[in-house]
Amino acid sequence: MMVNFADKSVLGLAADPIRHDLGLSATGFGLANSAFFLLFSLCGAMGGLLADRVRPRWLLLGMALLWSIAQMPMALGGGLAALVVSRIVLGAAEGPAFPVAQHSALAWFPDNRRNLPGALLSVGIALGVVLAAPSLTWLIQHHGWRSSFAAVAVAGVMWAAAWTVFGGDRSSQARAHSVIVESGNNEEGSSPAPSYRRILATRTWIGATIGYFSTYWMIALSLVWVPSYLHDGLGYSTTTAAGLVAGLWAINAITLLSQAGVTGWLLRRGVSSRWARGRVGGVSLLVSAFGCGALSQAARGPVTVLLLLVGFGLCGAMSTVAVTTVAELVPARRRGGALGLMNAAVTTGGLIAPVLTGYMVDTQGSAGYQHAVLLAAALLLLGGTACVTLIDPARDARLLTPSTVVVGR
Repeated sequence: MMVNFADKSVLGLAADPIRHDLGLSATGFGLANSAFFLLFSLCGAMGGLLADRVRPRWLLLGMALLWSIAQMPMALGGGLAALVVSRIVLGAAEGPAFPVAQHSALAWFPDNRRNLPGALLSVGIALGVVLAAPSLTWLIQHHGWRSSFAAVAVAGVMWAAAWTVFGGDRSSQARAHSVIVESGNNEEGSSPAPSYRRILATRTWIGATIGYFSTYWMIALSLVWVPSYLHDGLGYSTTTAAGLVAGLWAINAITLLSQAGVTGWLLRRGVSSRWARGRVGGVSLLVSAFGCGALSQAARGPVTVLLLLVGFGLCGAMSTVAVTTVAELVPARRRGGALGLMNAAVTTGGLIAPVLTGYMVDTQGSAGYQHAVLLAAALLLLGGTACVTLIDPARDARLLTPSTVVVGR
């Protein structure tokens, strides 16, 4: 996930020189970024469903090699057409990464121990940007923006080589012995798994998906437009903006680990997941909504930095909450598909947010950034409310469990 999100961050970090060299307007640049998500959601769903049938170890390896290859056209001198095509291929390759990685990792742990490994995978997202922001910015400034594409391609190939040697897989064992991994109920292994249609109709899946959608909207803005917002909208230097981006993602990592600790502590003391996951995740989104709402009205200064860190840094906790909540709700035989379909729904935010923000900036100037942040606050408010009111895995798990039929003689 570190390599995955370093890949995603390149375009945002190199936004100004890319727009200058390729002659792109803000809307055109937003469209180029949205091209990344053209197949991202579809392939995310397909990859999740495939993970229920194919060993995730090989899926992850194939994806990493493909997304590394997709970076090379821009490293070797490609223009606008190559940029769009490479981003589409990159999105198709990276779409299934998060749900498949979570599906693979969570299979090794019982439900009340999944918060930390789930959070660590999400921390990889934050660390990818924390490390990429200063290092890739330095590369862009000293060796040109194309060197950053070459750097992330090499990192992907190196990861694939290491994964070939050290990567493990327990998903097949988890499916065969879901009785042990899930809840100790020896009836689960023999009972029919619920259909995806029934899973997607539960209030918990819907609430987690709405909350995660608002988080992914913020992730897309952070990757694509926050560097330009800090530089063009608030007047910070490129180096300072890169440092603030790294700080934002560092806060995100701390929040993820804190959420995992709080949620795990609550679950081990018998608190229901409705509170330990749904309420904790929902409150983090509501606090972020307040931060973004205030940020949209603030001028440059220390308070603005604090509001930026609150608005964009705290909401990331919902990515782990959503995954572990759905993993708790869904039996192992349907987990990959349920996570992939959720990922497909939420990542449509990445398709819409960059181009909509670019349009606002083109038509409204610097005020467009403020309105984009205000819109983000409204979405976070919606997501937090959905989490607090809809998520209840224990209730919905009972609805998915087949009724016991007693046949009398």
